[in-house]
Amino acid sequence: MQLRTKITSVFIVLTSLFLTGIFILVYYISKEYTESEFYLRLSQRATIAAQAYLEADELNIDIYDDIRIRHLQTLPNETEVIYPVDAALKKPLVELDNTLPESFFRKIFTKEYAELKQGEYYYTGLLYHDNEGDFIVVLSARDLYGVGKLDNLRNTLIIAFFVSIVFIFILGRYYAKQALSPISKIINEVNSIRADNLSFRLETTNGRDELTDMSRTFNNMLDRLQISFDLQSNFINNASHELRNPLTAILGQTEIALNKERSAANYHAILKNIDLEASRLDFLVNGLLKLAKTDFDSKGLVIDVIRADELVLDIKKNLDMSIPFNQIILDFEDLPENEEAITLLGSESLLNVALSNILENACKFSKNSKVILKILSDADHIMFTVTDEGVGIPEDELKNIYEPFFRASNVRGIEGFGFGLPLAYRVIKMHSGEIRVLSQIDKGTIVKIKLPNKNTYNS
Repeated sequence: MQLRTKITSVFIVLTSLFLTGIFILVYYISKEYTESEFYLRLSQRATIAAQAYLEADELNIDIYDDIRIRHLQTLPNETEVIYPVDAALKKPLVELDNTLPESFFRKIFTKEYAELKQGEYYYTGLLYHDNEGDFIVVLSARDLYGVGKLDNLRNTLIIAFFVSIVFIFILGRYYAKQALSPISKIINEVNSIRADNLSFRLETTNGRDELTDMSRTFNNMLDRLQISFDLQSNFINNASHELRNPLTAILGQTEIALNKERSAANYHAILKNIDLEASRLDFLVNGLLKLAKTDFDSKGLVIDVIRADELVLDIKKNLDMSIPFNQIILDFEDLPENEEAITLLGSESLLNVALSNILENACKFSKNSKVILKILSDADHIMFTVTDEGVGIPEDELKNIYEPFFRASNVRGIEGFGFGLPLAYRVIKMHSGEIRVLSQIDKGTIVKIKLPNKNTYNS
């Protein structure tokens, strides 16, 4: 079922229920008022009848008939019956009409007035006190005029109901179409989007309605998709280029070696060049594998309990072997006494790779100048701050530092592939952490890492 039809159907059902309730209420109130008015007329005629028949000294029969004919219209099938009774004993002196229920006469004795409807007839009874005794006056009639009015009202309401439903159906379908037309437009625009036109965006207005929010949300999704496609495309292009260079060098050196007989020294030099390019290729492939590994769902990680200070000491030990002349200084002065505050949950191998890459970059781009690694903590987080005195990163290029293979314009002459920071960024995000980089040209760089500690997971 189309959404337009569903909305129209629901609107018609709800409106039908509402109109039915309103019309029933109108009919019921009208019926109550009509019956109440007719009972009032009956009681007035019963009073006049009692006065005419029982107070002959004040009002005779001829005068009563004259009043009824002149001032009170004769009611259809009107009859009056007067019964002498003993009001004190609540007992009739003659036999009462046995077609009427006992409760009707009992109510007359109790409240001196009663009303009753049997079939099409309305009955009014009253207890009349006269100097000659007590009497019950029962007057009955049919309310043909009132019934006719109610029948006419009922028919009018039924016709009005069905006319309203038809009108509401037409109007509801029209407005449902108008209300959903922006959605139809959005659907058509979205269906036209392909991989080759991801730059296309849906039209948005300054309004705050749900359709505008949906268009903006979809545009934001397109922005993320376009960025992902661009990054993927750049990654493939850069990876292909970086892989091609050492492979071309290895193939070229191999071709030279096989071209003709050479001396042992020449073979040694060629093999040395091949070994250098193979090592470069091995480093590049390992970097790509590590980068790809961070794309897996964190559910696949082996979670370890890690102390931040021990992790840093282990990294420093490894870097002392790989970069013997490094000047990395570990600042543990502000470490808390509670070891829970510096304990975190995560993949020790990945966090080791992330922090190692950041420290290696700090050493490399500062030419082994002083690098300070400081650890801080609060109730829920552990903070690592790496400060160097290197070449810095141009301000307008900071936004690109997390893209694989990106290298700042002022470090193109320094060996590297642009894996370190993107890899560290992904590892930290996998651990629900944050990373910020502050840098100034020729003044150095500060990298701030914030990771949740063990207390965060326990709370």
